[in-house]
Amino acid sequence: MNRYKVGLLNGLSSYLIWGLFPLYWPLLKPANPLEIVCNRAVWTLGFCLIVLAFMRKIKSTYALMRNKKIFWSLTLAAALISINWTTYIWAVNNHHIVDASLGYYINPLVSIGFGVLLLNERMRKLQWFSVIVATIGVLVLTVDAGTFPWVAITLAISFGSYGFIKKQLGLGSLESLTIETTISLIPYAGYLIYLGQKGQGQFGHGAGLTTLLILAGAVTAVPLLLFNGAATRLPLSLVGLIQYITPTVQFLLGVFLRHEHMSTARWVGFFVIWIALSALAVDLVKSGSTSNNSVAEID
Repeated sequence: MNRYKVGLLNGLSSYLIWGLFPLYWPLLKPANPLEIVCNRAVWTLGFCLIVLAFMRKIKSTYALMRNKKIFWSLTLAAALISINWTTYIWAVNNHHIVDASLGYYINPLVSIGFGVLLLNERMRKLQWFSVIVATIGVLVLTVDAGTFPWVAITLAISFGSYGFIKKQLGLGSLESLTIETTISLIPYAGYLIYLGQKGQGQFGHGAGLTTLLILAGAVTAVPLLLFNGAATRLPLSLVGLIQYITPTVQFLLGVFLRHEHMSTARWVGFFVIWIALSALAVDLVKSGSTSNNSVAEID
C-alpha cells in the first residue's frame, strides 16, 4: 500500500472513530461528565507515556514541558479542552448529540475568524460567503429553539481556541497531549480521589465499567495517532475536507439512532450551514491549502 493510501486510511479511520464517540460515552454512565473527563485524561496520560516510552521520546517530551512558553500555552490549552470535553460528554449523555455535531460543523468557520482577528489574515470571497451563510443558519436554529445554542457555540469556540493554540506551537499531537494531561493531572486525579473518598466515584464499582473507564485513554489516543499518520501523508486540503466526516456521523447518530427532535426549522438551519460548508470545501479545493482553516485533532 502506497503512502497516499496509508494516509487516507488513517485519516478516514480517525475521523470515523471521533464520529462514533457518542456510542461510547453513554456506556460510562452513571459516571457524571466531569468524572468521565477526569478518567479520560488520567488514562490517556498513561497510554501516552507507554507509547512515548516505546518510541523513546519521554526525555524529549519532558524537555519540551520545561519550556515556559510551551508550558503556559498548553496549560491554557488543557483548560480549554477540559471545557470542550465536559460539554461534549454532557451533550452526548443528555440527548444533545445533534447540537454537538453543530459545534464541530461550525468549528472551521470559528477558526477562520481567529485567523482574521488574531493573525490579520484576509478572507477570500467564498470564505466570506461561508461565514455569512453559516451565521444565518445559526440564527435560524436559535430562533427555532427559542434559546441560544450554547452547546454548539461552547464546543466551537473552546475547540477553535484550542486548535489555534496548538497550531501556533506546532508540536506533535502525542507529545502535546501528554504534556496537557500531565499539567492537569493533579486536579483531575484530585477530583477522582475526592469522589472515591465520598463513595460517589464509579471507578472500581464493577469490572465492566472500570474497564471502560480505563479504555477511555486508548479511545482518546488511538484516533490521534491515526490522525497524525494522515496529516503527514496527505495534502492538508484533503484533510480539511474529510474532517466533516466526524460531525456528519454524529448528526446521523443523533437523528436516526437517538431520535433527537428535528423540527422543519431545525432542518432548514442545518441545510443552510451545509451550504456554507460546501462553499468552504470548494474554497479549500481551489486554494489547495487549509492555512486559514485550522485543521486540528479532535482530542
